[in-house]
Amino acid sequence: MQSSDTFSTYNPAINFMFFAGAVIFGMFFIHPAFLACTCFFAFAYYATIKRRKAVKLILGMIPVFVVLSALNPLFNTRGNTVLFTYFGGRPYTMEALYYGMAIAAMFVAIITWFACYNVVMTSDKFMYLFGRFIPAISMVLTMVLRFVPNYQRKLMQILSARRCIGKSGDSGCKREKAENSLTAVSALTTWAFEGGIMIADSMRSRGYGCGRRTNFSVYRFDGRDRALLMLIMALIAVVFACGAWGGMETTYTPRLYIRSISDGITLFGMVSYTILLAVPTVLNIREDITWRILRSRI
Repeated sequence: MQSSDTFSTYNPAINFMFFAGAVIFGMFFIHPAFLACTCFFAFAYYATIKRRKAVKLILGMIPVFVVLSALNPLFNTRGNTVLFTYFGGRPYTMEALYYGMAIAAMFVAIITWFACYNVVMTSDKFMYLFGRFIPAISMVLTMVLRFVPNYQRKLMQILSARRCIGKSGDSGCKREKAENSLTAVSALTTWAFEGGIMIADSMRSRGYGCGRRTNFSVYRFDGRDRALLMLIMALIAVVFACGAWGGMETTYTPRLYIRSISDGITLFGMVSYTILLAVPTVLNIREDITWRILRSRI
């Protein structure tokens, strides 16, 4: 059967290392070329995972980018080029607008990378990586990461059940809507507390945290994992070195300065960064093309 995400079939250590590099670099690089690169490949990878369902997230990020970009000059007035003034002479500067666009692009890219992370890094992969070293923290983090999707599903079930008896949060007057909504939240909270107690009792009865811990895993580290791990580590090292040598140097306020992409260090870092972020997308596209070729020969 065709896999929806080829990159997720690699060892969890490779998945985690890639997302760690993509997120950390995305949080610190504010060079426009690097921001455009991380946004493009974050959207591309998410599209290869979710297919048509990715359109909703990608289109939803457009107003987020616009709003965050426009808001920054309202709080940051530093800049030499004044576009217009408001509130009795408060400047709205071009440099602050550009900086807002950089921060907005960074925010959009990080959110998209975390959306991809939630699909690829499942709870069993997280436990495989850290359960042996920090079993208690791994268990807590795994439970926390499961909260949001579980809460969403349970809330939809509660609302559907209450809608059948005419007690949904969107029916009746304002007071009834508020009461029905609070009742649904109360039921959700009660369910969460009961679930937490049951999980704690279950883990205690199984002796979790007592004595030496053993681990079972279906994941193996084979030749293809070793090759991809070496490639990702080499690319991360190169990008980090280029950043440490000032290849991504950028200043937005009060004077705009962006290091030219034609500079040797910047260009080398850009190429390495592009290859690094393109790895999961290229793997998925290559697998999809191979699958279509094989299917056409049947």
